[in-house]
Amino acid sequence: MINSSFTLSVIIVSYNTAQVTEDCLKSVYQSLPDTSIYEIIVIDNASTDQSLDMLRSFKKRYTNFVLVENKENIGFGKANNQGVKIARGKYILLLNSDTLILHNAVIKLLEFYQKNEEHVHFLAPKLRNKDLSPQPSCGPFYTPAIVFGALFLKGDYWGLTRESPTKFRRVDWVSGACILTTRKHYSKVGGFDEQIFMYMEEIDLLYRAKKMGLDTYIYPEAQIIHLGSASSNGKSYPIIQVYKGFIYFYKKHYPPLSMFLLKVMLQFKALSAIAIGRILRNAYLINTYEKAYRIAQMD
Repeated sequence: MINSSFTLSVIIVSYNTAQVTEDCLKSVYQSLPDTSIYEIIVIDNASTDQSLDMLRSFKKRYTNFVLVENKENIGFGKANNQGVKIARGKYILLLNSDTLILHNAVIKLLEFYQKNEEHVHFLAPKLRNKDLSPQPSCGPFYTPAIVFGALFLKGDYWGLTRESPTKFRRVDWVSGACILTTRKHYSKVGGFDEQIFMYMEEIDLLYRAKKMGLDTYIYPEAQIIHLGSASSNGKSYPIIQVYKGFIYFYKKHYPPLSMFLLKVMLQFKALSAIAIGRILRNAYLINTYEKAYRIAQMD
């Protein structure tokens, strides 16, 4: 039987981001001084930097700190699922290692959730960049029209595909940088799809949640800093993974015609970027989008 001695379980996935993860952990402990009400579970995906030494020092220092040392990098989604399975809190906070808590954001999120959990099932704070400027972190699900806007119409700039709300409201999806829910809701949805290694996993999770009648909200009164893709390997990695994520998401949730339209758009985007790369003699654009183009051609 699960020991529910903690109200909240904070789950963080670590991979080769020792300093960033340490800063994140310090910000959590500073914002939550009462360590009796929560636990921190860190799943380390076989880091090869100084992460494990740092994490082991936290484990020695804090009785509410749990460290799981994986022997290989099992991916973001699978590692989070691993953390939820051993979590003892009723409430689950999925927190990226490249975040910093601002102004008691976790307490604000938790108290708001507890007061509204009849209709709020997944809740996220407002994200800010390192310079405290707003970071777009939620939006509508990626239908073909939304994908077109994102790829060709600067949809993020106009707030068509991603935005940063100033008021509490319901949204389709929120960034996986920080999501508060309950163990019950997370388990009902089935957790993260472990076939998605990185990118699109939160959108897939919240898409399934919405189909089950579970709603997602953003609460801007709670705010955190999100530094970005600190654990990604190289510039091209996110683009390749986003292409893979889109293809997988559409194959799983959308009809064949939508998949056809998606592939046409992704291929055109890749070919355009390759052409620009050749004009500018930019090897990064050429190499990255040649890989992306091949992904968009796959069945």
